[in-house]
Order: sequence, then structure tokens, then C-alpha cells
Amino acid sequence: MYPAEIVLPMKEELTDNGFTELLTPEAVDNQLKEKGTTLVVLNSVCGCSAGTARPGVLMAVANATKKPDHLSTSFAGFDVDAIKKLREHLLPYPPSSPSIALFKDGQLVHFIERHQIEGRPAQMIAQNLMAAFNEYC
Repeated sequence: MYPAEIVLPMKEELTDNGFTELLTPEAVDNQLKEKGTTLVVLNSVCGCSAGTARPGVLMAVANATKKPDHLSTSFAGFDVDAIKKLREHLLPYPPSSPSIALFKDGQLVHFIERHQIEGRPAQMIAQNLMAAFNEYC
């Protein structure tokens, strides 16, 4: 598990911008029971998370005409039980962090895995998400 002093500033990049933390398995299940669309960012300490995933997500949410009803996040290697529960909802995809999931009425409808984040600019991730928002939100 990562130390809090490393993780908290990375969490705040999303929570300071309207994302709700999913800290427990129960919080994950309760959030995904909500009607409408839920964007979930599986945050992490890696460089691609800081350099492209979080900035891409924030860019998408700020610039999209259609937006998810709910914005949420959980941190891999820190919110361990919540991440484990989230990954159950992401099957058959293998564990991947960072990653970004869009759920509609509790069903996974769009997923961006780590290998689709690494080496890609934040703008490309934002465009991918905004297209998904347009389709599902």
C-alpha cells in the first residue's frame, strides 16, 4: 500500500474537481446501483496517470456537452478493497491501473485500459471519453 502523503495530492486532483471517492466495496456497489451514467477513474501513482489519465479525464469533463451523471474515483494500491470490488464489475477485463470506466445503469459500457493510456496525450484520452459521453450520457 502506498503512503498517504504520496497518494493524497493525486486523489485531490480529482476530488477537488467534483469526483467522489469510492473507498469501500459497499460504496462501489451503492454508486453503481445509481441510475444514469457513472464515470469511474481507477487512479494510480504511475507517470501515465499524472501525465495523461487525470488531465485527460478532467479535460473531458470540463469540455463535454454531455457529461456523466456521477463522477467517482478510487485509488489502486491504496483503496485496496474498493479497487478489488471495482475490478469485479470490470470483468472480463484484467486488472489495469490507471484505467477509466463508464457505467450506465450499473453496466460497463466503455473502458479505457492502461495500455490505451500509456504514450497517448491527454487530449486523445479526452476525445475518447467525450465520444463515449456523447453515446451513453
